[in-house]
Amino acid sequence: MKTRLWLTAILVVLGAGWGITQPLSKIATSSGHGPFGLVFWQLAIGALVLGAVTFARGKGLPLGAAQMRLYVVIALIGTVIPNAASYAALAKLPSGILSLLLSLVPMLAFPIALALGLDRPSLARLAGLALGLGGVALIVLPGTALPEPGQLWWVPVALIAPLFYALEGNVVAKWGRLGLDPVQLLFGASVVGTVIALPLALGSGQWIDPRPPWGAPELALIASAVVHGIVYSSYVWLVGRAGPVFAVQVSYLVTGFGLAWAMWLLDERYAGAVWGAAALMALGLMLVTPRPKSALAPAGAASQTGAAARAAPARRNGTDP
Repeated sequence: MKTRLWLTAILVVLGAGWGITQPLSKIATSSGHGPFGLVFWQLAIGALVLGAVTFARGKGLPLGAAQMRLYVVIALIGTVIPNAASYAALAKLPSGILSLLLSLVPMLAFPIALALGLDRPSLARLAGLALGLGGVALIVLPGTALPEPGQLWWVPVALIAPLFYALEGNVVAKWGRLGLDPVQLLFGASVVGTVIALPLALGSGQWIDPRPPWGAPELALIASAVVHGIVYSSYVWLVGRAGPVFAVQVSYLVTGFGLAWAMWLLDERYAGAVWGAAALMALGLMLVTPRPKSALAPAGAASQTGAAARAAPARRNGTDP
């Protein structure tokens, strides 16, 4: 009993940690920093944290041709593309809305898994997908959840992230990790993603000067990347200690904490339609969550959370862990 209580407490801490990365990322966009500059530093800091964890465990980073191809794929579909879209959307949308949309990862993972032959049709999970899409409808209906009408056009941009995280989880489930453990894979993808994001940041004029003094946006970016690296590594440990079925429950906590942190740190307040959407998405997540297979990190994340973190449910489900 004591062991289960202790593991549950760890699960809550992980959910709170992943949940805070979304409002921290919102703060990081507040000074006008561009998406590619933010993605570069998020990846660079994440690579340092995950690299330290990898080497502390006595493991290296395999650099074979097959592993390098996998790093490139995961870097692009798991971080560079979805996180750039998330940062762009966060500059225009409330952080809590992004947290809700990221909870769609496992629901969007289901139809992709069907297309790749990884899963079989299920009425319950199709119902879960329908509930999740119903939650999105509540958010985008005019005069319901979004404070300003012009924000509606940024919802499709925000949906790029959960779609790509769902794709990432299924890619890992379909083709495997080539003998890499989840932290190694995320470390390698972060290193490669840093190389990819550098010319994008410089070429787009979105480079962020790392020299002090640092304001709240820069400190929030650093905190988000460090928290993600630590929480993700802890999540992988929890999967090994308590099993994926237990650990995947962090998905619910990530979304809930994401909303709570945004209300506290950003003073966001939500209309009734937002809470209705949250209820529909929670029900959808309960119905759609499949048997865990491979994993990288959890949903909701993020974010910005590093890609892997938000993808966890998708990968766990056959997504994160």
